[in-house]
Amino acid sequence: MLHSVGVHTLQLLTQAAACILLFPRFLLTAVMLWLLDFLCIRKKMLTMPTAEEAASASEEPPPDDPPVCVSDSNRMFTLESLKAVWHGQKLDFFKSAHVGSLAPNPEVIQLDGQKRLRILDFARGKRPLILNFGSCT
Repeated sequence: MLHSVGVHTLQLLTQAAACILLFPRFLLTAVMLWLLDFLCIRKKMLTMPTAEEAASASEEPPPDDPPVCVSDSNRMFTLESLKAVWHGQKLDFFKSAHVGSLAPNPEVIQLDGQKRLRILDFARGKRPLILNFGSCT
């Protein structure tokens, strides 16, 4: 019982530390998304022709130019996008593989299901170990 309380306390402290470390990065990303939305909306509104200009112009707009429509469906600064940014940054923070550090050595089970080994147990001498995660579909 005491061991499980210690494990849960350690997990809670780790999550709290991650939140404190990630919060400035998250705020910076949120500000960047807001600025991007603001600039895109401002550009669309400032370059949008008035009704008189549109009537006098006989040319059609290019087909790849979407109509001006500012709604929550085409904005980047939404609650869903902020949740995705937070989740992605947390996943990146807690991943076990980092550039420049040692490779993780997870446990694998052989095909017979009897023997458990680590991936790096298959490395031999100075030869590199190559893992192929291919598909035969």
